Amino acid sequence: MTRRRFYAPPAVFDFDKGTVTLTAEEARHARDVLRLRAGDEIYLFDGQGKEFRGILRGFARAGAAVDALEEVEPARPESPLQLTLGISLLKGEKFDLVIQKATELGVSRIVPILTERADVRPKAAAEAHNRISRWQRIALEAAKQSGRARSPQIDAPVVTNVWLNSGDFDGATKLFFSERQGRALRDSSPTNNPTHVTAAVGPEGGWSDEEIAQARKTNWEVVTLGGRTMRAETAAIAIVALLQHRFGDLK
Repeated sequence: MTRRRFYAPPAVFDFDKGTVTLTAEEARHARDVLRLRAGDEIYLFDGQGKEFRGILRGFARAGAAVDALEEVEPARPESPLQLTLGISLLKGEKFDLVIQKATELGVSRIVPILTERADVRPKAAAEAHNRISRWQRIALEAAKQSGRARSPQIDAPVVTNVWLNSGDFDGATKLFFSERQGRALRDSSPTNNPTHVTAAVGPEGGWSDEEIAQARKTNWEVVTLGGRTMRAETAAIAIVALLQHRFGDLK
C-alpha cells in the first residue's frame, strides 16, 4: 500500500507527548482530498531525512493532530551522491519545473545563479524572498511525491563569479556544463565514484566567454552534452539524471 505522506517540520514534533500538529494546508489535503478520518494511519516526514508512522487523531480549523508512533525508514532512500545543481534563473514556470524534477531525481542542493546573459533578476529583496519560499514549497511537494524524507536546500540567488569563487563546495567534483569549449561528459576526469558533485548549468543564451574563463580559472572542468542544443531547463534535468546514473543510484 502506498504511504499517505505529509510534511511536518521538526519544530511541530512534541516527542514528550508523542504528538505532531499538521498545518491547515496539510490537514485540508488529508481530509478533503484523501478523505482520511480519525484513526487512519499516515506517515510524516520532516524534510531533513526523518520519517515517522502515526495515527490521525482528529481535525481542527487550524490543522490536525497526529499521534507519532515510531520512526521508520523513509519511503525511498536518499542517493549516495551529494549533488548540488547550480542553475541560471529562468523565466516563469521553467525554473519551477527544474526545482520539481531535480528534487524527484535526488539533488541535495539547488543554487539559483544570476548569470550575465540571463534576463531574469529579482527586483528587490522581498521578491527574492517570495521566490525562494515558492521554490521551497515546490521542492517539499516533489519530495513528498517521490518518497524522499529530505527536501533539497535552496539557496538565495547569487552572481556567477561570486559563486564560482566562493569555495563553498566541500571538496566536490566541479562540472561546468557549456555548449562550447568543453570535453564530453564521458571523457571528463572523474573516473572513480565521487560522493560530492557540483554541476553548473547556464541560461538559454549560454555562458559568456568571461564566465567560462572564470570557471577554468577556479578549477571547474568544462564539459558538454553533445551536438544538440537543449533548452536550459531540459539540460538541467538531463544533467541531474546523467550524474545520478553515473555516480548515484539511478541505475
